[in-house]
Amino acid sequence: MSKVLMKGNEAIGAAAIAAGCKYFFGYPITPQSELPEYMSARLPKIGGVYLQAESEVAAINMVYGAAGTGKRVMTSSSSPGIALKQEGISYIAGAELPCVIVNMVRGGPGLGSIQPAQSDYNQATRGGGDGDYKLLVYAPGNIQEMVDLVQLAFDKADYYRNPVMILGDGMMGQMMEPVEFKEMPKMDLPAKDWATTGTQEKRKPNVINSLYLAAEELEQHNIHLQTKYQEMIDKEIMFEEYNMEGAELVIVAYGTTARISKAAVDLLQAQGIHVGLIRPITVWPFPYQAIKDLPESAKNILCVEMSMGQMIDDVRIGNEGQRPIHFVGRSGGMIPTPQLVIDKVKEILNGGK
Repeated sequence: MSKVLMKGNEAIGAAAIAAGCKYFFGYPITPQSELPEYMSARLPKIGGVYLQAESEVAAINMVYGAAGTGKRVMTSSSSPGIALKQEGISYIAGAELPCVIVNMVRGGPGLGSIQPAQSDYNQATRGGGDGDYKLLVYAPGNIQEMVDLVQLAFDKADYYRNPVMILGDGMMGQMMEPVEFKEMPKMDLPAKDWATTGTQEKRKPNVINSLYLAAEELEQHNIHLQTKYQEMIDKEIMFEEYNMEGAELVIVAYGTTARISKAAVDLLQAQGIHVGLIRPITVWPFPYQAIKDLPESAKNILCVEMSMGQMIDDVRIGNEGQRPIHFVGRSGGMIPTPQLVIDKVKEILNGGK
């Protein structure tokens, strides 16, 4: 299949439709507005539904309702919009409903800016709503991977009956790259016999709910959910290793900053400085074992982020105190450059902090 040049936000929409998504509920916010605009133009042509809600809160509750029918449904927003959706996301996770949620992160806190950032990492991986719930969270590194992961996300959402998040950023949503829409491997997915599709007087009504008034019953529900999350930890961790053999320092970065860091790694290699890169593709579950199993040659770890350093906690967990962990990043919508990363690597290797 030939490749087509697409903007990131529009490529997400095309990938979602290719995956069988026919329902989208959202609200415009920069820098992801091209995605709902794309869906508004395409979905009615294939018998789907696009609806611009009156607010982000309304949009996520519409997702809840549509997901309850067993249909493939998606919403998207950017940082403060995703913050508003947190209650609904918790409800959807508690009710065990599949859906895909896209966050094209912008600078914060608050309304912040419309520039790209990675400052929603804690919100995505720790859960911004109430209760002991988790999302499967993909952090694509380029638009082709974003297309592939969006299609995978719908299958994984159906398999686990759980929301799946695509964690991008404003730069990834706005840039253009050639992409190919591949035929994805078929997953063996469970029947949606839980869906509220009408009984046709052939079965008892299905009830979808996240309210358990009896403490014992809610505890058992939480234990069931944790079993599902453990299966995600066992089966769904994805990461990339680059230039790791013999590396004297390892950079950990995801998404856009991983692309920047990879350029820095190549430039350092040309100068005779051997640096490796670990790129988490799932930021939840996080590839802790990859951090733990760094080569003995690696004496330092450097986290590179477009934030004030939110992923560092996960790197610390994986590192288990074995090596010093350093940080370099920009925030508020500022983007680190390869030279910034190079300078920090050289500072660390020369004995600095």
